[in-house]
Amino acid sequence: MSLLKRLEGGGGTTSQPQQSSPAPESSGGTPAIPPRRVSAPPPTPQAGSYLDLKTRVQNRLLANLDPSMDVRKTDEVRRTIQELFEQILAEENIVLSRPERARLFEQIAAEILGFGPLQPLLEDDTISEIMVNGPKKIYVERKGKIYRVPITFEDNEHVMRIIDRIVAPLGRRIDESSPYVDARLPDGSRVNAVIPPISLIGPVLTIRKFSKTPLTIEQLIEFGSITPEAVQFLKACVEAKLNIVISGGTGSGKTTLLNILSGFIPSDERIITIENAAELQLRQEHVVTLESRPPNIEGRGEVTIRQLVINSLRMRPDRIVVGECRGEEALDMLQAMNTGHDGSMTTLHSNSPRDTLARLETMVMMAGMDLPSRAIREQIASAIDLIVHQERLRDGSRKVVQISEVSGMEGDVITMTDIFVFEQMGYENGKVIGRLRPTGLRPKFMDKIEAAGIHLPPSIFGVGERRRY
Repeated sequence: MSLLKRLEGGGGTTSQPQQSSPAPESSGGTPAIPPRRVSAPPPTPQAGSYLDLKTRVQNRLLANLDPSMDVRKTDEVRRTIQELFEQILAEENIVLSRPERARLFEQIAAEILGFGPLQPLLEDDTISEIMVNGPKKIYVERKGKIYRVPITFEDNEHVMRIIDRIVAPLGRRIDESSPYVDARLPDGSRVNAVIPPISLIGPVLTIRKFSKTPLTIEQLIEFGSITPEAVQFLKACVEAKLNIVISGGTGSGKTTLLNILSGFIPSDERIITIENAAELQLRQEHVVTLESRPPNIEGRGEVTIRQLVINSLRMRPDRIVVGECRGEEALDMLQAMNTGHDGSMTTLHSNSPRDTLARLETMVMMAGMDLPSRAIREQIASAIDLIVHQERLRDGSRKVVQISEVSGMEGDVITMTDIFVFEQMGYENGKVIGRLRPTGLRPKFMDKIEAAGIHLPPSIFGVGERRRY
């Protein structure tokens, strides 16, 4: 990609020069002579606007850069920008302290090579979510809590340039005719953008950051998100090819857990992942990643999750992993699970395991097949073996709160058995105190696990340990 294309649509920032305000009157003593109006001095870091200085230096730098430079060669372009930056400061006799000089350079480099004001937030590993509500209000999430940060864009156009820089390499677009878009950053972080006329406060950008190094199961245990016993049980379920749905609310950690459970799939199996925006980071070698595609500017060329699920059945999959079921593709996912594609996994938004089943039924109806409710429920009961439910608790922590077996049908109702349930014991120092405990019940699919050569100790299910359930 050339630098000219990268900066198309206004790579350099523009702003109206601010009028210098007259010098204030002295507050000490009584002046003998009335104050005179004096002309403003030339812009300097002390007297002029920092924004004007940044804009001037940046525009000069862009004018001197070779437009054909390949911005993918980051180190080379950064060295060139550094040399030109020092040269421009020397030519204009701009005196800056070392911290000011470094700050100005990093901001200009971020505008050319990165994502502008968002770059330092993206590089901060303590931030899990970035929310841009128009050009002047930026919020971040740290440890489950939301804070406003003292960082702003110049104007709506500035935000739009950064949004275009994110979505353009993915072949997606955002404009008045298509005013919202889902995308991803190079590291897999999830991006959603909404612009006017849909948004009334200017462009809105939401970035859910993914860790540069994916979380491990050991870290989840250390954070208290899950217990070693539950991990051992889930690992056995994945290896025994049980069909698993991970449910929960927004930001509860469903994709993170799906990524970790996918890591338990044996490396000799062919895995096909299907997502709206490719986020899963599977470590196995034999992985095929498919991504849906929105329609083009003429309204053609759309490829839906449902079409990809249907097509994946012809690709000889051992496992099908769907990033999220949110519509009619649920029917085809259930069909795949019921026709020999055991060990499939997906995520789904819901408030509880019981709600998960109700949502699945509703989404199957969205396929327009006009199936009776009992037939749909029989499909669900036959296809799904296990539901793992996650929640973000009031202290901001994300925890697995319920692991439930889908055990069959009684009349027209799908029956479920809780295998693990989170027991909250208190709330101290702003932290939820509790633990995911076994209910003492063994799932009916234990014969499948044992048939796979996996033997779980009875202590995992709390046999002989707890009688309260």
